[in-house]
Amino acid sequence: MNALLSAAFVLSWSSGFIGAKLGSGDAPATTLLMWRFLPLALVLLAAAPLARRSWRGVGARDLARQAVIGLLSQSGYLLTVYHAIQLGVSSGTTALIDGVQPLVAGALAGPLLGRYVSGRQWLGLVLGAGGIALVTLADAGAGGGAPRWAYLVPPIGMCCLVAATFLESRSPARTAPAVAMTVHCATSAVLFTVLAAATGTAVPPADASFWGAVAWLVVLSTFGGYGLYWLILARSGVTRVNTLMFLMAPVTAVWGALMFGEPFGPRTAAGLAVCLAAVVVVHRGEPPRRPADRRKTAGAGSRDPVNLPS
Repeated sequence: MNALLSAAFVLSWSSGFIGAKLGSGDAPATTLLMWRFLPLALVLLAAAPLARRSWRGVGARDLARQAVIGLLSQSGYLLTVYHAIQLGVSSGTTALIDGVQPLVAGALAGPLLGRYVSGRQWLGLVLGAGGIALVTLADAGAGGGAPRWAYLVPPIGMCCLVAATFLESRSPARTAPAVAMTVHCATSAVLFTVLAAATGTAVPPADASFWGAVAWLVVLSTFGGYGLYWLILARSGVTRVNTLMFLMAPVTAVWGALMFGEPFGPRTAAGLAVCLAAVVVVHRGEPPRRPADRRKTAGAGSRDPVNLPS
């Protein structure tokens, strides 16, 4: 995996937690999410005719599948993240709770996708979970003022993202990134607009900081983080790529400490080191694919079960 691509993904995805923190002080989560996706969806839909080749052969069933994937990986995931941060859960803690996604995806890759997970990969996954636990204990011990039940909200979003990953993995046809991004954003725009209108939170504040947070989320989080997530998954297996999610928690913790004064002590630093070690262990533990496997996955209708469409 290209190191620069991986680094860009980690930073871009982590920026979403920071952007949510930036915007949560000015407006409810539904307002921020509505105005994050509504203009973006309109732009993508207007640009769709320029990418006609990508839309060729895309049927109603393909669009429906991508809409469900978008509801899970974008709408469900982001709504829980934003709501948790608005309830008082710190950006670092939210990222830490979501950081168990690689362990869940790795555990399910075998029974659901028929993918062999080596012992060394399992070691890395467990090591990464230990690193996340270190940072979680340090962050939670500082006390953020959020009600205890608020810490149950981020795991719901994590489960949504894992479900979307496996649903995409089992898709019988490849979907171009331009098509997937457009459908996902349009689906999220409709959902969040309806939610904002129903709750009376559709009118955005006039504060420049709110629109700065919106721009931050669109450029860094949506195009950067979300786009790179599916791009990298299309080129690598679920277990290997999702180990990068272990890095989101410590990176966000460092970022949150620098921008918002969130706690970052020795245990947080130790957790960062353990998470970095986990990524190395899992990446080295993946067995090389044989030429025959590459030829097989290159054939029409036959794909590696852990490779997502590009």
